Amino acid sequence: MRKKTQRQHWKLLNPLTHALTGAAITESKVLDKLRIRELAAIEAMSKGNGTTVEWQELADMMNICEVMGSNGIGAEALPHCQQAQEALEEAARRFEKTGRMGLSGSGLNAIREVYEYHDLQRSSISRSVYEQMIVKTRNRIRSKAKEVVEIK
Repeated sequence: MRKKTQRQHWKLLNPLTHALTGAAITESKVLDKLRIRELAAIEAMSKGNGTTVEWQELADMMNICEVMGSNGIGAEALPHCQQAQEALEEAARRFEKTGRMGLSGSGLNAIREVYEYHDLQRSSISRSVYEQMIVKTRNRIRSKAKEVVEIK
């Protein structure tokens, strides 16, 4: 008689609900948490009370928006992303000199435009596509692609 393999079936997650969650648009409860963090960062930067954490929040939002735009999801956001990138670079240089983190008026407008576009982008695609764009953004930054700007 042959040996039979005793396979274990792990019931950690239901495959049907897992597939439906990935195919569905991201829940508004999860998106609301992201929106609050991003709006708080914009508010702190507008008052000049921003920290490096808020700066990183805005940079992450801008990077993901740029990657989504370059992949055809809301390509009209790309010029605003470029303006926001210049504003964030300027804010980082100002922080090194003065110790205060803030954005100029035009930079603040660019960041708000990027926020609006990014909110439309992430609410119009499925969660799995959004997660793929986040991974793609992270990989671009890690690989130090030619379009990635590093601030030292």
